[in-house]
Amino acid sequence: MRPRVSVQDSALRNGNFSLRIDPVRSEDAGLYEAQVAYNTEVQSCQVELGVITVTLSPPSPVVENEPLVLSCNSSHRASLVETCWFRNGCLVPTSGTFCSLHGALSILRPAMSDAGSWRCQLRYSDNEIISTTYDLQILGFDGPMNPVVYASAGSAAD
Repeated sequence: MRPRVSVQDSALRNGNFSLRIDPVRSEDAGLYEAQVAYNTEVQSCQVELGVITVTLSPPSPVVENEPLVLSCNSSHRASLVETCWFRNGCLVPTSGTFCSLHGALSILRPAMSDAGSWRCQLRYSDNEIISTTYDLQILGFDGPMNPVVYASAGSAAD
């Protein structure tokens, strides 16, 4: 996993033997065990790392007005009960422009206003709720619908 993993050597003296993984990948999910030996004593702990991912189809960059699908998955072992999508803290209604099917969110005609942070929330049969955010970027024209620019003769126009 090198060079994505690190241990803070200075923290070891204070009893902190944390492992840092950056960036986390889907395949990193699983059970991790740490063992520390000091004199004749051995201490150990186990931590399970769960991973949640959002995938975009087609992959970035997304072009304005071209359909896209955001999918949300996690390594959690229980049965998935519900997937919800949020935009600016509000639940996204799954009608009209946005359609939800098997946890994936389809945006039929993405606009520049759809760019930004989206949150996926997964609820499982064991009542575990897991969520993550995804920063959606869209290429397009962010301006008036009927752009008319007036400029004086002899001046510059953008």
